[in-house]
Amino acid sequence: MPYLYRAPGPQAHPVPKDARITHSSGQSFEQMRQECLQRGTLFEDADFPASNSSLFYSERPQIPFVWKRPGEIVKNPEFILGGATRTDICQGELGDCWLLAAIASLTLNQKALARVIPQDQSFGPGYAGIFHFQFWQHSEWLDVVIDDRLPTFRDRLVFLHSADHNEFWSALLEKAYAKLNGSYEALKGGSAIEAMEDFTGGVAETFQTKEAPENFYEILEKALKRGSLLGCFIDTRSAAESEARTPFGLIKGHAYSVTGIDQVSFRGQRIELIRIRNPWGQVEWNGSWSDSSPEWRSVGPAEQKRLCHTALDDGEFWMAFKDFKAHFDKVEICNLTPDALEEDAIHKWEVTVHQGSWVRGSTAGGCRNFLDTFWTNPQIKLSLTEKDEGQEECSFLVALMQKDRRKLKRFGANVLTIGYAIYECPDKDEHLNKDFFRYHASRARSKTFINLREVSDRFKLPPGEYILIPSTFEPHQEADFCLRIFSEKKAITRDMDGNVDIDLPEPPKPTPPDQETEEEQRFRALFEQVAGEDMEVTAEELEYVLNAVLQKKKDIKFKRLSLISCKNIISLMDTSGNGKLEFDEFKVFWDKLKQWINLFLRFDADKSGTMSTYELRTALKAAGFQLSSHLLQLIVLRYADEELQLDFDDFLNCLVRLENASRVFQALSTKNKEFIHLNINEFIHLTMNI
Repeated sequence: MPYLYRAPGPQAHPVPKDARITHSSGQSFEQMRQECLQRGTLFEDADFPASNSSLFYSERPQIPFVWKRPGEIVKNPEFILGGATRTDICQGELGDCWLLAAIASLTLNQKALARVIPQDQSFGPGYAGIFHFQFWQHSEWLDVVIDDRLPTFRDRLVFLHSADHNEFWSALLEKAYAKLNGSYEALKGGSAIEAMEDFTGGVAETFQTKEAPENFYEILEKALKRGSLLGCFIDTRSAAESEARTPFGLIKGHAYSVTGIDQVSFRGQRIELIRIRNPWGQVEWNGSWSDSSPEWRSVGPAEQKRLCHTALDDGEFWMAFKDFKAHFDKVEICNLTPDALEEDAIHKWEVTVHQGSWVRGSTAGGCRNFLDTFWTNPQIKLSLTEKDEGQEECSFLVALMQKDRRKLKRFGANVLTIGYAIYECPDKDEHLNKDFFRYHASRARSKTFINLREVSDRFKLPPGEYILIPSTFEPHQEADFCLRIFSEKKAITRDMDGNVDIDLPEPPKPTPPDQETEEEQRFRALFEQVAGEDMEVTAEELEYVLNAVLQKKKDIKFKRLSLISCKNIISLMDTSGNGKLEFDEFKVFWDKLKQWINLFLRFDADKSGTMSTYELRTALKAAGFQLSSHLLQLIVLRYADEELQLDFDDFLNCLVRLENASRVFQALSTKNKEFIHLNINEFIHLTMNI
């Protein structure tokens, strides 16, 4: 059943009907194929060349690989021979059993398989050495084009291959997936559910077999009937246990696929069985109901034929469901629709997608254990307005995915530990601050923070408004993320980090000389001494005046104000446009400066003369600037140091430029408070003056 995608606002990104072209040429698969046919050449993919750079990024090949096209390996290559089935998948020298398990599961769903492997390609008429596959990535389908040169050693495929030596769809699919992730090496190690999601756009759920619900058998049976992809594995306690064989022939830390579930009559009882496949093809379960176990002797020929007992492929085996729960630790289900496990569901789920980022210094706040920064994480408002049919609560599923971590492995990136929390939303339409989280507990949360690509859980909550906060476990960790929210009834979501609101008071009128305070009179004397008869100061003279005064203040630690800051101050306050500051303009600015000094002192908690960038959102809001997370990220990049601190000069520079930009915008948007219209000359003049 297809998702019903509804766009509630600018943050929702529906999955497109057609896959997006990804090749650097900007051309589609068909355009490039036709070009090759017209030229009489075979396609060579410059984006993923037949070289070591496409194989490994951290090591050199230990054997001399030779890249060959299928026609150079066998006489009569076939793309798909007799249908794409799970028996076509044999693991090679790459540690990507998780991918093979996912492909094996994919072959059980012909509709999903046809989406990943378009049927418009073969080694017959129209062959031009070019193939393409489609993968789901972060709410959209991508069309990945490759050439058919494959790594070989002694005329045999080194990596994934088919049991039939002249069939190549599985090897080419692995190559396309390697290209999607940057290299073959990037495919080492992983979870089958990751590839399952990339093959379907589905949503993952994980079950601990020892803690599974009573109807676990029915859950798996229903999932398989509805075309869901299933994988399973045995946990390891240490690296030494990885791929260790148990006495029953099972491999720890190894990805298996679940390919069937059924019952068999045995000595007057109905025995629940489950069929498992090992991508290695030869290492199998040797306990009850294994291929050669005595239990099968008590099963009639018709029943054996129905279960294909004698026709099982090497690596595929049946086992009793109770043994399965005892020996395997986790089952991963990739539901093609979120309602796959609902009883006879005929409804469609609403789906919204939010793309976001955790950026060090502004939105990478970590989990609730880190209260000082947790509140700076992205905040998404979720409005549950309608109860489920016949229920008092609203059902929804939250799936949080960190993006491109496998592709970034070559740059040292690891999969981060991620999760999320859900809070009841107060009657406020703004980013919630630290004090809210100090005094309020979460209403729901992900079951755990874990270092997987995606974390997903189902929830039921009363109708109302909630704030959902996705985060890494540790603060200061950077990543892009994709957050999907599936709701049974219509739900409204909104990013609370995108609002921009400026609240600046009108500039005060300068006081007449005979009404000046004692402080202003002292400034006038200093100003006259520096400025001379015209009573105007340049940026250099303003730098001298401000530093002379501020260095006498004992309540603030700071380095000298920079000349750049003083030039920006003049740009903000100079009404005549002559690049100088008059005394009346200086008096107005001095009042501003005193407020900004007090603001800085309030957020310089340790009196070190610096402010944490995580306090910047609150400090700027107190100064009249409510900014989006994206603007805050830009400010942090421009003004913060490596320790994510701002000194007073940086803080002042930031405030001056923000106020200057805001006042210019307000002056130009007299008719429309949201937009201004500028030609190129006006735009350049404006940006050079801010």
